[in-house]
Parts: sequence; structure tokens; C-alpha cells
Amino acid sequence: MTSTYERLSAILVKDYKIPPQALVPEATLESLGIDSLAAAELLFSAEDAFHIRVPPEAVPLPTLGDVVAYIEALIAQQQAGQPGEQPAGQPAGQPAGQGTGQSAGQGAQGPARS
Repeated sequence: MTSTYERLSAILVKDYKIPPQALVPEATLESLGIDSLAAAELLFSAEDAFHIRVPPEAVPLPTLGDVVAYIEALIAQQQAGQPGEQPAGQPAGQPAGQGTGQSAGQGAQGPARS
């Protein structure tokens, strides 16, 4: 079975024309040329590719590894029948990355939909 990282990397290579050798977990989305709008579009692509629903709340996702972990948490929660909950390890009402020394505006964020 293909991993989340491999599937997400394939999307980035195909849709964003990012060289495969640049796709390492610690790569920041900014260093890959992915701004906040492109990050939101990436999460929309992930919804289709992984058959998940990304919550409308903005979540700081500064690195490729953070995006993979977020998608994996959503997959696990939604397979367990918890579609609207915060990813594992995050207190309710607290976006991922808060309390870890990251500022709220640091890194790309997931989609904020109305």
C-alpha cells in the first residue's frame, strides 16, 4: 500500500511541478513555493485523493511532514467515525501547532472556509 507521504508527494510533483528530490518531510511549504492559497488547494486535492473532509478551521502546517501528519490524523479520525473533531493530540478549540512555540501566523495554513 502506498503511504500518505508518497501519495501527497505524487500530487505535489504532478500538480505543482515540484522536483521529487525536494520533497522531504522537513521541507517547509514556503521553500517548496507553496503559499497559503496553494496550501489550501493542496488540502482540497487531499480531500479527493484520501477521501477525507478537511475541517474549515485554519491549521498551521509549516512543513510537508506536518501536512502528512495532519492528513493521517484526519484519516484515522474519520475512519473511526469522528468527522468533525480536532486531529489527535490537539486540545479542543486549539489549532495544531499552538502551544509548541509556533506563532499563530507561522507557516502555511489549511483552508478557512465559510
